[in-house]
Amino acid sequence: MSLKNRDDHNRWRNKTIAFRVSPEEDKQIETYVRLSGLTKQDYITRRLTHKDIVVQGNPRVFKALRNQLADVLTELQRIEAGGEVNDELLDLIEMIADIFGGLKEESE
Repeated sequence: MSLKNRDDHNRWRNKTIAFRVSPEEDKQIETYVRLSGLTKQDYITRRLTHKDIVVQGNPRVFKALRNQLADVLTELQRIEAGGEVNDELLDLIEMIADIFGGLKEESE
């Protein structure tokens, strides 16, 4: 049996909330979760309750950032070749910049 999941106030999380998303939205959510270093449940809960998401630098987050930056570079090269810029790419670039900005502030 799995461990009971508890929130920051040691309350047992026993309610299930589910909703449908498109495959594109799922991919975007998965990317944001990977970059945040949080579990999907914690990420979505914090976003829905308007709490700040603090990214803790660790090897998994840095690997996700590296891989995502490689994907962004590929997309930018496609755009340079005459493709169109989509909103999801701009949102992703903004999130990566925020993460790097936060990591820079921590090191100072």
